[in-house]
Amino acid sequence: MNERLSEIEHDRDAQCFRAGVDGHEAQLEYDRVDGWMVITHTRVPDAISGRGVASRLTRRAFEAAREEGLQVRPMCSYAAGWAERHPEVRDLLQ
Repeated sequence: MNERLSEIEHDRDAQCFRAGVDGHEAQLEYDRVDGWMVITHTRVPDAISGRGVASRLTRRAFEAAREEGLQVRPMCSYAAGWAERHPEVRDLLQ
């Protein structure tokens, strides 16, 4: 696999995380509401799906929530499943 994942960018104004891979952009979108990061959508183009990009975006979102003192509500099915598989983030889901 010859992928080149760009650094994950956190655009606080647009409330999303972005990463480029091989000329395609993947995004994780969220809303910030009353001390919560509500993850609403994870979008990875078909051309780069199956490479772990969504997982890396989701991990970065949880890291940012922890850094900013936010709880996380994963409304997107991908993020919810990811959180279930990663017990280290359970404290952010309360």
